[in-house]
Parts: sequence; C-alpha cells; structure tokens
Amino acid sequence: MAEERGDLTRVALPPLAWARTPGRAPTVVFFPGFNSNMNGEKAMALASLCAARGQAMLRFDYSGHGASGGRFEDGTIGVWTADALDIIDALTEGDLVLVGSSMGGWIALLVALARPRRVTGLIGIAAAPDFTEILMWNAMSFETRETLRRLGKIVAPSRYGPAMPITLALIEEGRRHLLLERPIPLACPVRLLHGQADPEVPWELALRLAEQIATPDLHLTLVKDGDHRLSRPADLALLGATLAGLLAENGG
Repeated sequence: MAEERGDLTRVALPPLAWARTPGRAPTVVFFPGFNSNMNGEKAMALASLCAARGQAMLRFDYSGHGASGGRFEDGTIGVWTADALDIIDALTEGDLVLVGSSMGGWIALLVALARPRRVTGLIGIAAAPDFTEILMWNAMSFETRETLRRLGKIVAPSRYGPAMPITLALIEEGRRHLLLERPIPLACPVRLLHGQADPEVPWELALRLAEQIATPDLHLTLVKDGDHRLSRPADLALLGATLAGLLAENGG
C-alpha cells in the first residue's frame, strides 16, 4: 500500500513529521540517530522491505530534526523520547518491533521500557545508550566542561555534516535516562548489530548493553569491518535479514 505522510500536531509542542505504511502487524518503528532523520539509508531500506512484505511501518523525525518543527538545541533525551511516545501512541495500534540507530537505539530502549506490553521485539544498530555521559561528558577536557557550564552550549564538529550544538541541558537531562548501570528489564527478543570499526560508538558498548538487558533471547552480531552507519549494501542486507527473522518470530 502507498505510504502516507503527515505532521502530528500537538498543543504547545513542535509538530512531528512522520511517514507510515499500512500493513500487517507488528508495526515496525524506526528511530533515527542524533541529528539524523527518517530519510536515511537504513530507514528507507527498511521502508522498502516492509512495503514488499506488506508489513506496517512507521518512521518519523524527532523535534528539531528533519522535517519536524522545533530547534535541535532545545532537544534532550527525555524530549525526544516523549516525541517518540507521542508518535507511537497517536499513529499505531497493537504490537510493535522497534529499530533504533545510534541514539535511536537508546530511545527505542526507553520506549520499550515505557510500553512493555506492546513491544514484541527490538533491534539496535550501533545502539548508543548513555552516550551523553559516556561518549560526550566523560570525553571532555576540564576546559571544555567549564566552557559548557559557563555558556550552556558548545559547538562540536561532526564527521557527517555541519558542526552541532551540544547543550548542558542535553548532558544533565540525559542523566535522568541512563540505562547501563543496572539491569534493563526487557523481556522481548533483542537483536544488536554493531561495527567493530565504528569510530563513534565503541563496539564494546554493545557487549555492555547485551550484558545488562534481561531477556535471554538476545543476539549480538559484530561486523568486523563495519563503521558506525552500517549502511553498505551488505550491512543493509544483514539488517533486513535480522528484521525478517524477528518478524517471523512475531508471526509477521
């Protein structure tokens, strides 16, 4: 069926852009990464796969990202998780399989914890839970931390586009959502994909995440020469096969 597009309007909050393909359950929901959007290679590859299978799929942009309203620098992990929950609650019914890339993996985990009865599977692609603390704050020099405290914002270079604002609010609010210091009580099947040549999120983080997630039905696949994006044809084929296997377990 044809993909539908629209904007979710909310009272006193930025509108959220979305694209949805009707189909059979469970609905596959894609969560983009930090400063990414719903039109990336992985999202589009999954959209094509779901359309070919007749599988329902939803993709969207967080506030301050892509075609959604709002400013990027006003966002935090909690804000973007609330965006995801608003989209899911408004536009889906029944069972869900969540697929999150990088920061999207963290947000997908938070959504799964918030809606445990609906989430029947989760895929993390270079999932980056707690990255604001582990990969940002802990990597900053004393001088950079002091600048961030004084100004409330710094600008950080990006390998993938223009420099990005990093706010003190992003770091401090992110601490309310840290997951890796305690067991993560997920019971659904989980699949983690991670490149061992990832320069952004070390693959060892995937081992730590796998250790903390409670479900016994967890598979971790390491791609020895895979980078952070895991968007090469072979990587996308792996992602598609992983999703197809998870859907088969779900009867989709």
